[in-house]
Amino acid sequence: MTPITTFDEARAVVANGASAHDAAAALVATLTEHEKLWCLDGDAPTWAGLKFLSEDGYHKSPFAGAEVERVGFPGIRFADGPRGAVVGNTTAFPVPMARGATWDLDLEERIGDAIGAELSAVGANLTGAVCINLLRHPAWGRAQETYGEDPFHVGEFGAALTRGLQRHVMACVKHFACNSMENARFSVDITVDDVALHEVFLPHFKRAIDEGAASVMSAYNSVNGEWCGQSHQLLTDVLRDEWGFEGFVISDWILGLRDGATSVTAGLDIEMPYRMVRQQQLPAAIERGEVTWADVDRSVTRTIATLLRFDAVLSAPSSADVIGAPEHRALAREAAARSVLLLRNEPVGGAPVLPLDPSCSVAVVGRLADTVNIGDGGSSDVWDLSCRTVLDGLRDAVATVTHDDGSDPARAATVAANADVAIVVVGYTYLDEGEYIGETDASLMSMFPPGDEPDVLDRFQALLAELPPTTKPGRMADRPRMFSRGGDRGSLRLLPGDVELIRTIAAANDRTVVVVQAGSAVITTDWVDAVPAVVQAWYGGAEAGPGLADVLTGAVNPSARLPFTVPVDETDLVPFDADATSFTYDRWHGWWRAARRGIASAHAFGSGLSYTTFELGAVDISKAGGAIVVRGSVRNTGARDGSDVVQVYAELPDADAPDRLVGFTRVDVAPGGSAAFEVVVPVERLATRDAAAKAWRSATGRHAISVGRFAGDPASVRTDIDL
Repeated sequence: MTPITTFDEARAVVANGASAHDAAAALVATLTEHEKLWCLDGDAPTWAGLKFLSEDGYHKSPFAGAEVERVGFPGIRFADGPRGAVVGNTTAFPVPMARGATWDLDLEERIGDAIGAELSAVGANLTGAVCINLLRHPAWGRAQETYGEDPFHVGEFGAALTRGLQRHVMACVKHFACNSMENARFSVDITVDDVALHEVFLPHFKRAIDEGAASVMSAYNSVNGEWCGQSHQLLTDVLRDEWGFEGFVISDWILGLRDGATSVTAGLDIEMPYRMVRQQQLPAAIERGEVTWADVDRSVTRTIATLLRFDAVLSAPSSADVIGAPEHRALAREAAARSVLLLRNEPVGGAPVLPLDPSCSVAVVGRLADTVNIGDGGSSDVWDLSCRTVLDGLRDAVATVTHDDGSDPARAATVAANADVAIVVVGYTYLDEGEYIGETDASLMSMFPPGDEPDVLDRFQALLAELPPTTKPGRMADRPRMFSRGGDRGSLRLLPGDVELIRTIAAANDRTVVVVQAGSAVITTDWVDAVPAVVQAWYGGAEAGPGLADVLTGAVNPSARLPFTVPVDETDLVPFDADATSFTYDRWHGWWRAARRGIASAHAFGSGLSYTTFELGAVDISKAGGAIVVRGSVRNTGARDGSDVVQVYAELPDADAPDRLVGFTRVDVAPGGSAAFEVVVPVERLATRDAAAKAWRSATGRHAISVGRFAGDPASVRTDIDL
């Protein structure tokens, strides 16, 4: 290939049929050594960058990396997610865990499209919105940022979000890998064997990468003795050599690697977001031969080649008109309603409490009822200026609404006693769970440079002076700058004050509905029998209140299903130590562990109630080519339109192997009617990991395929298939 000296020339040769890799390599060959090294980290100076971050900079501008002005290479412009674009005043959608409860991949793809459009409008070309770490334990502080406990379910949602986002920007999948503890994320080493790693903790990452995700973000934690940001096993052996990933890898923020040379040779391409570890260490490491210029060229080529492959998407025009557009608000409301999970709805006076009659009187009680509570205050926070609370939504939907903040339970009980129905809003906030921003090992301060490079500092300050204004929401006036502390949950139960309030209100009004706001499982066994109705409303985004009201009044029939298992007691779960320095992960958590040990769950994975009832009709399970095809029908045996979720599980011949969720589909059914469904399960989805060969073993032998409405459904239809 003839020499290529600008990014525009590289675009032209790719448009004429050259490979993106070859064009990128030709451009890299013309870069200076300084320019190549410049492409290996973020473009901002460390100390000025940290000051900007502490001044809410995460919400004011995308973070740049690898830009080379001389050749016209734009580099990356990173803005985070996953509940909306974090830069600017954009639309806040429900958190991913809420969206995972919808089991609706089309809805998730549409949300990805909306978030991607707003990201592009604020100047980003790369987003870390695809957070797909498994919920191994519900105490994990960032549980709300992922979709659930099951790798197949999580992978399908990650792929759907990736499809939507990448109509506008590049998607970065995070945090690779085994990242599901928050407080210990900078210090913990996860030991995991090859089978558990590949069958449980990696399949969802591969699914998103197979969908075409442009980038991967490494995790802070260590896996099998090596920090993820410099793990050759993860970043080269698995990601590139085994999976064939052609995109680029970025580090997690600030302390995402410990050794600059090792991170390059392991396969990490860009240290983000500052000129920090690598700019101090790499020149000397190259002189010592620990890193070669071929290693450097390989990383820079991967970054440039990825932007060339996405050039048509990234070059498309964008408009600020999409930010907070009416269609995005409507989508946020749809998602909020579709995510509301009905956990309990017992009859009082001969009829279930829900749905509410809009003409009734409602007492809305609790400190969270009139609070904008959209989730974590860390890197996923969204500065939406138009968020509507539970109280806002109910006032629009119900004839008579009174409110008490619950600070005086006796007073609140008096208010509740005078209403037809009492609604108690309880749960957590960003203070109780979220990304951990707290103390780290003091020795890590050695990673920081002694000062900023003057020319880099001048360039950065000039860029800051040109930033458009961003308005900080008034609701955040009492928060500290930068991020909230967050962290792992200290308990899976409600705060004692919430439990007292529930019991007090329930004693005053026998038609009491409890609304739980939280990012994952909440143990309810110490109070649930006191009330007839419970819904989990998550952190529901900008339209949380109207979406919840749509469900409570029956305008939308609840159709959410649990993306995790809710235990009866904390002891039913795998161990969790928020301060661990080492931990072993195996194949058994969530619904698999409960089934293996015969532990009854309070609510099973995949379960959820509706205002109507369903049952499976005839089901046919057969082999067709390289797939298992499941066909059948769902009957709506109630009096309302509704949506059910059909789930397909596989029991493997190996008695020591966990069962697998291998397919699911939503089915809309009219009252008294039936609707057909089809789920196609590729046989390769049943492959198992051969630890000795470090490869996949094709499925053989007798597999039991079960079709039901939740994990362990006693009414499921089962057929044995020989493969």
